[in-house]
Amino acid sequence: MKPRPDDSVLRNIQLLLTDVDGVLTDGHIRFDAEGRELKTFHVHDGAGFVYWHRSGGLSGFVSGRGSAVVKTRAAELGVHEVHLGNMDKLPIVEDILARRELDAQQVAYVGDDIADLPVLRRVGFAVTVPNARADVHQHVHYVTEARGGDGALRDVIEYLLKAKGMWDDIVSRSGLP
Repeated sequence: MKPRPDDSVLRNIQLLLTDVDGVLTDGHIRFDAEGRELKTFHVHDGAGFVYWHRSGGLSGFVSGRGSAVVKTRAAELGVHEVHLGNMDKLPIVEDILARRELDAQQVAYVGDDIADLPVLRRVGFAVTVPNARADVHQHVHYVTEARGGDGALRDVIEYLLKAKGMWDDIVSRSGLP
């Protein structure tokens, strides 16, 4: 694991990007009898996106797989950047940085497999989940307590909002605006 970034780096994070399968989901791909893909998302991650967005943060999904279910969930959560169906993730992230006029140090990325390594090596705050591939663990700053699909992204959001000094206010308002 890399050394934890300085608090000034964490306070400067403006964009939170995440892989989907294995981070927001448990990584299993399920199909119903008609062949429609089914995914399960944790409500704690959804609430975390709400708190992150209310705090001024931008968010994005960068996933190697495309899925109507993921597009629906992204729209439901108000995710700002949705990029699905491309395993070459670094050029996508570089394009986002250019369009949003952000530096890589202003980005946190959560990934769980080796396709995420180029992005994890580039960003200011690299994160994975406990059930990620072993090769990923050595390239991150932080491993969430929750497993992928079990509220792992919420762990990251709370970590960032605490570093920014915003979490206590969210708790004091019971998560309300």
